[in-house]
Amino acid sequence: MDESLIRIRILDLGCAAEAIGLERRLTRTAGVLGATVNPATDTAYIRYDGFATSPQRLRAAIAAAGFGTAEPIAS
Repeated sequence: MDESLIRIRILDLGCAAEAIGLERRLTRTAGVLGATVNPATDTAYIRYDGFATSPQRLRAAIAAAGFGTAEPIAS
């Protein structure tokens, strides 16, 4: 396992309920070990297995949930 952490700025995040829904969706994504979405800073903190997924796939999962993303912030 290659555990990594990434911070991704979430665009169009409207409220805490949306943040909770996105967090749940991310935690069900293959390769994700844990996810926290902070609605105050519009930031997702995602721990993932680098062998099982990639930052591009994580951004695609966020897009599939209906949100835009800014470029990942290295952690």
